[in-house]
Amino acid sequence: MGQGAGGERTAGGDRSPPSFSRRAERRRSLGTGRDNPSYRPAPRAHKPNDVRAGALRGCPVRGRHRKCPAAPRMQPGSRGCQGDGSFPELRLLTIGGVEPLLVAGFSGHRDPLRRFHDVLLPDQENDTKWRGLAAPSNLSMNQNLEGHSGSVQVVTWNEQYQKLTTSDENGLIIVWMFYKGTWIEEMINNRNKSVVRSMSWNADGQKICIVYEDGAVIVGSVDGNRIWGKELKGIQLCHVSWSADSKVLLFGMANGEIHIYDNFGNFVIKMKLSCLVNVTGAISIAGIHWYHGSEGYVEPDCPCLAVCFDNGRCQIMRHENDQNPVLIDTDMYVVAIQWNHMGSVLAVAGFQKAATQDKDGNIVRFYTPFGEFVLVLCNSIGTPLDPKYVDIVPLFVAMTKTHVIAASKEAFYTWQYHVAKKLTAVEINQITRSRKEGRERIYHVDDTPSGSMDGVLDYSKAIQGTRDPICAITASDKILIVGRESGTIQRYSLPNVGLIQKYSLNYRAYQLSLNCNSSRLAIIDSSGVLTFFDLDARVTDSTGQQVVGELLKLERKDVWDMKWAKDNPDLFAMMERTRMYVFRNLDPEEPIQTSGYICNFEDLEIKSILLDEILKDPEHPVKDYLVNFEIRSLRDSRALIEKVGIEDASQFIQDNPHPRLWRLLAEAALQKLDLHTAEQAFVHCRDYQGIKFVKRLGKLLSESMKQTEVVGYFGRFEEAEKMYLEMDRRDLAIALRLKLGDWFRVLQLLKTGSGEADDSLLEQANNATGDYFADRQKWLNAVQYYVQGRNQERLAECYYMLEDYEGLENLAISLPENHKLLPEIAQMFVRVGMCEQAVTAFLKCGQPKAAVDTCVHLNQWNKAVELAKNHSMKEIGSLLARYASHLLEKNKTLEAIELYRKANYFLDAAKLMFKIADEEAKKGTKPLRVKKLYVLSALLIEQYHEQMKNAQRGKARGKNSEATSALAGFLEEEVLSTTDRFIDNAWRGAEAYHFFILAQRQLYEGYVDTALKTAFHLKDYEDIIPAVEIYSLLALCACASRAFGTCSKAFLKLTSLETLSSEQKQQYEDLALEIFTKYTSTDNRKSELYDSLMEGGEGKLPTCVATGSPITEDQFWMCGVCKHCVLAQAISHYSFCPLCHSPVG
Repeated sequence: MGQGAGGERTAGGDRSPPSFSRRAERRRSLGTGRDNPSYRPAPRAHKPNDVRAGALRGCPVRGRHRKCPAAPRMQPGSRGCQGDGSFPELRLLTIGGVEPLLVAGFSGHRDPLRRFHDVLLPDQENDTKWRGLAAPSNLSMNQNLEGHSGSVQVVTWNEQYQKLTTSDENGLIIVWMFYKGTWIEEMINNRNKSVVRSMSWNADGQKICIVYEDGAVIVGSVDGNRIWGKELKGIQLCHVSWSADSKVLLFGMANGEIHIYDNFGNFVIKMKLSCLVNVTGAISIAGIHWYHGSEGYVEPDCPCLAVCFDNGRCQIMRHENDQNPVLIDTDMYVVAIQWNHMGSVLAVAGFQKAATQDKDGNIVRFYTPFGEFVLVLCNSIGTPLDPKYVDIVPLFVAMTKTHVIAASKEAFYTWQYHVAKKLTAVEINQITRSRKEGRERIYHVDDTPSGSMDGVLDYSKAIQGTRDPICAITASDKILIVGRESGTIQRYSLPNVGLIQKYSLNYRAYQLSLNCNSSRLAIIDSSGVLTFFDLDARVTDSTGQQVVGELLKLERKDVWDMKWAKDNPDLFAMMERTRMYVFRNLDPEEPIQTSGYICNFEDLEIKSILLDEILKDPEHPVKDYLVNFEIRSLRDSRALIEKVGIEDASQFIQDNPHPRLWRLLAEAALQKLDLHTAEQAFVHCRDYQGIKFVKRLGKLLSESMKQTEVVGYFGRFEEAEKMYLEMDRRDLAIALRLKLGDWFRVLQLLKTGSGEADDSLLEQANNATGDYFADRQKWLNAVQYYVQGRNQERLAECYYMLEDYEGLENLAISLPENHKLLPEIAQMFVRVGMCEQAVTAFLKCGQPKAAVDTCVHLNQWNKAVELAKNHSMKEIGSLLARYASHLLEKNKTLEAIELYRKANYFLDAAKLMFKIADEEAKKGTKPLRVKKLYVLSALLIEQYHEQMKNAQRGKARGKNSEATSALAGFLEEEVLSTTDRFIDNAWRGAEAYHFFILAQRQLYEGYVDTALKTAFHLKDYEDIIPAVEIYSLLALCACASRAFGTCSKAFLKLTSLETLSSEQKQQYEDLALEIFTKYTSTDNRKSELYDSLMEGGEGKLPTCVATGSPITEDQFWMCGVCKHCVLAQAISHYSFCPLCHSPVG
């Protein structure tokens, strides 16, 4: 088999590319070759379940081969044993796969082919057999992967393609794939030059980067092809990691440096390692892990790159060039680091030498991405209520009804928490890092607080060392117990922390627990031995001195869990191997076979949870994993009641009193309708509701009614309802279902009967049923019930959620005026842009202002103006001005004019129209278009004149004559005209372009004399039409009419215009010379008409806008709109005014 890496020569001598070679023969025999049609790449899988790591169940000792009562006993010769009872050292772990897959690499096997790992999976076949008990082993080995001939050094997992990649001390790399229920070799690679120090798959699983100890780097694809390779001379590599976007590679060096490269192998920069400031001596990198963000980030810009060194220094960075990383000193020798699947917790594993022990203690610590420890206060369903960030290592945590106590080895932190009843998630986040004075305090374990609130929140105490570290804590509402490694037990008061007493033991406590009245302390030591200590007993020691505290004689071995009863200080349960014992006054009952963890002991019942079963599939727990056990006294009492009778059982319970037993007796007495005994039992167990229930039963006359009430009391509701119906008491059956909130059944019961009294209840039931569907967003079903329940408010909500706007509109129409629901319905219409329906709803509830605001918001300005006018609203002017300016900013001038015109703001519209006409005239637009624009402007001015007259006429009505009101209107217009002169001469622009067009039309039609007369009028409009166009047209008409004197004057005017260039003037002079060398510059014809045309001032005759000629006759037609005149004989040819185009009629 040829080697395929680093340019090494194969058996044939050819230089092969550095890619993975495939085990063709093996794969062909297994039917997995690429050439086999049945071959399929390894399928992509879902993300693995969250894996929670831990030692053996309840084991107080961490590590292999220490004395632990919970550990299975291994004998020499067992599988994996090395012959002397010892087992190979665990070197590597990796987790992945669709199924919970644990891959373990061991060293020390004598068989070289079996040095490699065991692939460990839960043994599914034996789940049922061992459920609730400790199985012989929590892990089963289902396959040895044989292929490595040396100790395995690196193991990595490709989650996207479900492949396992391993490398051994000889540099051999194998990619394993799962095929037909077994793991097989898919590809191999071996450079035969150096050892692989690290491998890393990128986020999408497409690329793998392999680094060798000698500085060689190879990046290959998931298919085994080499992408690129590089030799980093003089560098010893030991770690590699991809960035989340696969654009950056981090290379960790043996000397502790980290180099940043791009994804093509080009060096970028060295990483700044702030955590190593002031660090001397040799260090090495313990781990580099870059969370790829596959499950999102806990916060924006959250740190996700963790780098940790063997001396315990870590830094967590937001990116590879982060200049302000989070720095952590873990205070231990670090071996490995790992982010959880969400990037919210960083696990740092290593060991630390204990002060009083020769051996090292294995430690795993968990950090947030920000380097802090977080204590999260949750309710009973796991909802976070109040988190606290602390700067101590919370190795031990205890909680009471008012306090949370967290302890490191040197100090303990107390937090007097307060549960906020009504806080939103945002408010909780705002108070996350707040600390109120007095509620949080820190005490060093060597301090002697007096209880006078002398503790302060000084985290410097957490870093002060101690020769006797803390090893366990427990607390009750009254006292706090702190255990130290020397065996000293320190007792503090709560809530004011004060040191009360110190006790001395001969062993180191691993777990402490106080009974319900804080009189006794249970201690489990590091060897699994359970002992008890009476905190308040006063005894005489061997020296004759009286001391406080006594070690009780009871001692149990192989204990890994215990729990005191919450309601009896002499009652507790403990786990010994796979047996549960219950003790009363230190006397044991018969054991119960189980391996559940005790989570609660109350009311003579033990609640146990099968945690091992849950952790096999933590995302899908089942209720069967929560098991309840009754202790002997409860079982005996139940047996006495069932077999002997209530009287004898009552005597037994009186001799062994407990509220749970009295309640059991009360329930049995109720079933037999022994109300006297039931009442006495309820009194003993202080059940006030039960006493009231018995009193109510005593008032009932019917035995069957009593029996039915008892059946309902015990929760057999179906049976109770049936009994009520058999007694023809449908009302009581309905009342029962009402108490249960079973509205579906209430509706069914109501529909089976009749009566006026049921109408209101039927409406309530329909509404409650509608609420049931609405809460589940089944709006269509909810509508049916709300209609029957006449719940208009919820009906409107359902219509809106269903987008049934027609139904919503019909609902609004059906509501009476000023109904409280109308504004809300109107707002629903506004949110979806339905202006007309919203306006109707607002007007119906008497809110015209909201209706106008809606029109403005939805850009329905016409409707807004109409509403404002109808309701005499004054603020419409400012709204129109704002909207018009908005349109003008977007160069929508014509829309703004139309807005003003429809709002009857004719003067503002006219100003904009004149502006457009002037701009079009300057652009040289067609004269006919310019004339139309000026005509529209003038028409708007005329409308404005009429508006002013009507306004003054309305003001003066009843006071002055019509002439006086008209005069007032003219006076007001005069005031305005001082600033806007075009108001008085609104038609000048239209006149100018009208005569300009008319003269040219007459000229082209051959009426040269008439054209000349018309052109003469243009001399008065030099401010509107450019003078060069006016006198050019006048010269042309005069020349055509043989009026060369007028033509000569026109040429003189043209040559004197300052707006013409010298070249243009020269052209006019040349043309004039050419004309007047042939013709004399005198007019051949002249009459009084020409004189009158040339005259100006008030004596000027009116001009016919149809012919351009002066009107000398007494009879003529005048337009009622523009007030211009037309000769009587000429108007007969027109149906509309030649100037303003208004009808002639």
